[in-house]
Amino acid sequence: MTGIDWSKLTFSYTKTNTMLCSRCIGGQWTPVESRTDDNISISAFAGGLHYAIECFEGLKAFRGKDGKVRLFRPEENAKRLQRSAKYLGIDAPSTEMFVEMCKRIVRENIDFIPPYGSHASLYLRPTLIGFNPQLGVQSSKESLFMMLCSPVGAYTGGALEAIDVVIARNYDRAAPNGCGAYKVGGNYAASLYSLNVAHELGYKAVLYLDPATKTTIDEFNSSNFFAIRGNSYITPKSDSILPSITNMSLETVAAYVGMDVERRPVPVEELSTFEEVGECGTAVVITPVHRLADKPFLESEEETIYTYGDGLCGEKSLRLYNMITGIQYGEIEDPFGWTVFVD
Repeated sequence: MTGIDWSKLTFSYTKTNTMLCSRCIGGQWTPVESRTDDNISISAFAGGLHYAIECFEGLKAFRGKDGKVRLFRPEENAKRLQRSAKYLGIDAPSTEMFVEMCKRIVRENIDFIPPYGSHASLYLRPTLIGFNPQLGVQSSKESLFMMLCSPVGAYTGGALEAIDVVIARNYDRAAPNGCGAYKVGGNYAASLYSLNVAHELGYKAVLYLDPATKTTIDEFNSSNFFAIRGNSYITPKSDSILPSITNMSLETVAAYVGMDVERRPVPVEELSTFEEVGECGTAVVITPVHRLADKPFLESEEETIYTYGDGLCGEKSLRLYNMITGIQYGEIEDPFGWTVFVD
């Protein structure tokens, strides 16, 4: 028994039973090791510490209505990690190794999967870092792959709790033709200053514009942007946006229920035409946006306010949310074959 009050879980660290580790040396992965200690020993000269040679993933395990445990699209996370690792020039685990480690970490920490009905889950954080000591700016020769987990609740506020966000016109999370489309730690570090300023002003998140022209919408500091207008699901297309597996899934579900799906450059001017706006990502699936402030400078008083709905999740966003979470928790049939069962 864990002694955890599942109803009070937030998106924060909780110690679990084990973590898994494997090193890639000379192109060969060592046998996967299970450790009870979350601390690792690493050279102070490791490339992951000095040059941000690091990438990671996020996915969840859910205890379903039928008592079975499901992972949601782990193969897509494996492919995205491999893509990030290729960008960094380091070795990444195969899809088979990745998925098997996901299953194993769930089995070894099965008591930490929140019960069905708690609206909580076991969050998995696969992490890959450049491990060997080095001084020069170059791709690491050795990789350390870790499979971590922690039970979590909602990421921002409560489930489907609408939030206020701000456009930070004078800050960027990624450079034109940079690494914005890869899940590397440096992208998140680049968002922290503007996010901290936004928090001080009472906003929950920051929405970034395209870094080249500042005329189209990119994404939020930790998730993708989507909007609903009429019968259309609209989400930005940009080379500096991280391809979200949740967003990709929402697009598929939207088309499945008869909506039009538009992935295209989204001009800032369209913000005034949307009926629903939200963040989407693994941590919470959908976080509705109630008020969106466009501030030329975060610290300035000049702003344009866009308001969506009455502070609750919009009807069409809710329909998409219910289908995604219904699949994840085994409440409805999975017509897409997205879930992977853990025995």
